[in-house]
Amino acid sequence: MIEVDKKRSAVVFPKNKKVLEQLGENIKLACKRRGYTQVLISERTGLSRLTIRRVLQGDSGVSIGHYVAVLAVLGLTDDFTKVASDDELGRKLQDIKLLSKG
Repeated sequence: MIEVDKKRSAVVFPKNKKVLEQLGENIKLACKRRGYTQVLISERTGLSRLTIRRVLQGDSGVSIGHYVAVLAVLGLTDDFTKVASDDELGRKLQDIKLLSKG
């Protein structure tokens, strides 16, 4: 018997689903502001229209690479690089650790 690989999907909690939905909404608005249709985004990224629609819905099953491809067409990849760049909690934890050693 041949075992078929089942596609694994990430466990996404409701609070985080809302974050993805907001991301999708933001991308959708950016497309509308530029007058870009799903067909145009599909042609420029090489992704199917279904995948584009799923990105615009903030679907957690879509590869992060596909989100980046759409952001690239919109000229917004620099926004993506800002994620986690200002790690306030991490810096505070590091400072506490450094102060406790002294």
